[in-house]
Amino acid sequence: MAFPVIGAPDAGDTAWMLASSALVLLMTPGLAFFYGGMVRAKNVLNMIMMSISAMGLVTILWVLYGFSMTFGEDKGNLIGDPGQYFGLKSVFGGSYLASTDPAAPAAIPVFGTIPLSLFVAFQLMFAIITVALISGAVADRLKFGSWLLFAGIWVTVVYFPVAHWVFAFDGYTAEEGGWIANNLKAIDFAGGTAVHINAGAAGLVLALILGKRKGWPQTPFRPHNLPFVMLGAGLLWFGWYGFNAGSAAGSNGISAATFLTTTVATAAALLAWLLVEKLRDGKPTTLGAASGIVAGLVAITPSCNTVNVVGALAIGVVAGALCALAVGLKFRFKFDDSLDVVGVHLVGGLIGTLMVGLVAAPEAPAAIEGLFYGGGIEQLKLQAVGAFTVLAYSLVVTAVIAFAIKFTIGLRASEEEESAGLDESEHAETAYDFAAVGGTARTLVKEA
Repeated sequence: MAFPVIGAPDAGDTAWMLASSALVLLMTPGLAFFYGGMVRAKNVLNMIMMSISAMGLVTILWVLYGFSMTFGEDKGNLIGDPGQYFGLKSVFGGSYLASTDPAAPAAIPVFGTIPLSLFVAFQLMFAIITVALISGAVADRLKFGSWLLFAGIWVTVVYFPVAHWVFAFDGYTAEEGGWIANNLKAIDFAGGTAVHINAGAAGLVLALILGKRKGWPQTPFRPHNLPFVMLGAGLLWFGWYGFNAGSAAGSNGISAATFLTTTVATAAALLAWLLVEKLRDGKPTTLGAASGIVAGLVAITPSCNTVNVVGALAIGVVAGALCALAVGLKFRFKFDDSLDVVGVHLVGGLIGTLMVGLVAAPEAPAAIEGLFYGGGIEQLKLQAVGAFTVLAYSLVVTAVIAFAIKFTIGLRASEEEESAGLDESEHAETAYDFAAVGGTARTLVKEA
């Protein structure tokens, strides 16, 4: 079966997927606040712009050829035909509104029980957030023009092919979809490999090629606005229900189960991160709470349809604890991952993907038995092959892209621009114009 299929969408499924698509889009502004609060005040606008710009750039590339590369006719289990749906041809058409005659419902291109155009929009939001995630690894020092060029190339040659490997299975035979989903049979329900491992690996490579921030690690780079960070974490948690439960592609029992497992794992990771901080540092922190939330969300993403509540708890605890420890690896190995993309997204994505092979429960929607439920190690092997192949591909291709840009237009802002802050040097703006206020609040009252 290939796109487009003409049929009548289900109203309930369509309504849920419209809401899910909007929720996933909201994650990118949420990420902008999360990242923006973690940098210094002189770079907050630049950090926000890197996320927001992905919303514009990736949208255009997706509707031109990205959807077709991801879900077009399969070419060797590696890529979709980029010309098949170029400009979203064949996605529109039919009678969009139902007839007054109940026997003649609306007939439009559909994906399962939802309009095909809605499926296009939902998957677009995944592409946007994946690109935006990478930016946290290179905060404070990457030129904005170079970021846009990198993002456009990376999403084309890394994300679109990997998304085909992982997501191109519904509506395909075993020989016609992406190799991870159809041939390997590894499980990645909502993007642990395609989104988080992929972006985490890219962030690691970019951070290494770009080099350390001036003064790192001796100079403390403290978050300038922790309320921003917590606001961003809250928006991410809220939007993530569209990410995970929306990946059921309908309003059904699978979406309900994944909604619950997502909540449980995130709560467990939050508490586990705080416990590690308390034992290691003596104090649980606000930043730790926000980071634990994101670590739990990342880890449950690939596995939310494979586990019961006990499995979700286990994934959350392991991800919260190990990611809290993993963020310190950058000091040990001397790579300046500014906002811990590697420690949270790469490590969290690996944990969630691999633990499918351990705690997948037969009563969960995917009906797979992990090692702890008597299923042996076969599924764990499949998960490892899928995860580490995506990791290797992203590492290698990202390095090629980054070096090409570095030796042509350049990647890094100058030392003077970095010292002044990228808000002024790249955007001619400042987030907090204290000088324009002049004086204290008391003197301003007297002058008024």
